[in-house]
Amino acid sequence: MSVGLQAETAAAVDLPRLNRTLQPAAKAPIRIVHLGLGAFHRSHQAWYTHRAGDAAAWGIAAFTGRRPDAALALAEQDGLFTLVERADGGDTFDVVGSIVEAADGADVQRLATLVAAPATAVVTLTITEAAYRLGADGHLDRTASDVVADLALLASGSGNPTTPLGRLVFALAARRAAGAGPLAVVCCDNLSSNGTVAHHAVAGIAGAWDPSLARWIDDNVSFVSTSVDRITPRTTGADLAAVEASCGYHDTSPVVAEPFANWVLSGDFPAGRPRWEDAGALFVADIEPYENRKLWLLNGAHSLLAYAGQLRGHTTVAEALADPLCLRAVETFWDEAEANLSGQGGTTADLQIPAYRSALLARFSNARIAHHLAQIAMDGSTKLRMRAVPVLQAERAAGRSGAAAALMIAAWMDYSAASAAFQDPLADQVAAANRLSGTERVRALLGLVDPVLAGDAAVVGLVEDLCGTFGEPAVSP
Repeated sequence: MSVGLQAETAAAVDLPRLNRTLQPAAKAPIRIVHLGLGAFHRSHQAWYTHRAGDAAAWGIAAFTGRRPDAALALAEQDGLFTLVERADGGDTFDVVGSIVEAADGADVQRLATLVAAPATAVVTLTITEAAYRLGADGHLDRTASDVVADLALLASGSGNPTTPLGRLVFALAARRAAGAGPLAVVCCDNLSSNGTVAHHAVAGIAGAWDPSLARWIDDNVSFVSTSVDRITPRTTGADLAAVEASCGYHDTSPVVAEPFANWVLSGDFPAGRPRWEDAGALFVADIEPYENRKLWLLNGAHSLLAYAGQLRGHTTVAEALADPLCLRAVETFWDEAEANLSGQGGTTADLQIPAYRSALLARFSNARIAHHLAQIAMDGSTKLRMRAVPVLQAERAAGRSGAAAALMIAAWMDYSAASAAFQDPLADQVAAANRLSGTERVRALLGLVDPVLAGDAAVVGLVEDLCGTFGEPAVSP
């Protein structure tokens, strides 16, 4: 939310500002450091920590990503914010107090000080899929311009790194120097095997800067994999007004979320962790089936709706799902995904797929949660690698066409050419590919998502045949 909107709303209402005097809440000691302060972190990890049975012992210091706005606003409220759970039957309001310090992500020295503190036991990440700078091969792209720039800054010692991963590596170096012992890094971004991805990315940057630091990280830092789930749309001026009317105070930083929340974690916490299970978190030995269920069924459907829905003139998930063509595409993709899911013992019984699909339809149809398709559509070249490609590969390996997964990729291609608001870490390469035509265009775009699939003439032909399924945009996305 913009500072201008915050100021305008504050001036319009003569109400007290939310703070720890107005809403008494003792500050817990900082034991968790978070990178990526945004709405989802606050509706999810901060909410789970707030509801843990030992919450009084686990405070969060949260750092922003690109801009300091969220930290500035939260700091004026002593870290407090209102979580609005928005159900079909109405709203409920809860003041969350687990964030005890909100800081600008550019304050790398403060980040390093906190990560190096012996009391810090956990670092959590919501830095978006694109921030891990994965190449199409699934490994860290060391040639990415911001990675190269951060490595130069780290090597020279003359400046602070600017990417979340570079900043984390810098802070872990400070922890090693302080002799503060092991800790856990918990990745909460929508990536398959996200703990492993985070490990490879962090170790890749550390190894390029200081191989001994990479070895220390391997020996002392546990990378925990997670599956996270809670639909959290952007906060609007109307949401601020709803909090004021219902709660009797002014909050510049409320978060709106659906009532549903899910968190599955797998990994070690060598320095301890909050009792997140008190709030419903699930700790498992094998997270892959849960990751795939969420990445394919929820996130995959979101991506398909984001591209197909906007091409059909829709703006929200609920609108797109009400379109029979979009709904049919989602359900067909779910059929393909379900055919390749397995849980304990090679069955899907423990994953409860039919109930999960039914719940998703209800969640997506909640018209009171305005989940905007343009927000979901960003960074598609990265997201499709986790949401469409594995299903398409599995279907082809089983001797089936994989047409539903291929349709998601085709819709992304059409959207990339039709949308003036297209945003992607590979935007320049996408634009260059879109200047080609026919099969060559499709092959070039597919190569940005998965080079192996781009080398399969049958897959290229399948995707090309599916392009145009959802037509041109009925209105500008």
